[in-house]
Amino acid sequence: MHKFPKRFRALSAAVLLGLSGGAFAENQGLTRTIVTKSDVSVPDREAIITRVEFAPGGLADWHTHPGDEMSYVAEGEVTVMVAGQAPRKYPAGAAFVIPAGVVHSARNESSAATRLVGVYLLEKGKPLATPAPAPAQ
Repeated sequence: MHKFPKRFRALSAAVLLGLSGGAFAENQGLTRTIVTKSDVSVPDREAIITRVEFAPGGLADWHTHPGDEMSYVAEGEVTVMVAGQAPRKYPAGAAFVIPAGVVHSARNESSAATRLVGVYLLEKGKPLATPAPAPAQ
């Protein structure tokens, strides 16, 4: 298998993100499906509701959103990493909020699938997610 330089992979991820409207190449074992997208009462904002599925070991690599993310863990458990904070585990029935522009990542560290409902209140016309560099440790 041919390995590409990290810079090429990052560029490819950005291109794929732009084409896909949210899913990017650095994600492994993650499926984000848009359930609905609608205008809201806040000017220049739209709501996007998604179904997110993490396979065991699945990863949402470091990224940001152009608006707030509110997610509910419907099944399984997810570990959320936010730049500058300790990782935090959220079990089924828990929820979390990621403010606009905050660099974060998520992973399913368990041996079972994890399912979330993600609700985003985003700037209209912007991509759902944009890859971000991993924060310095």
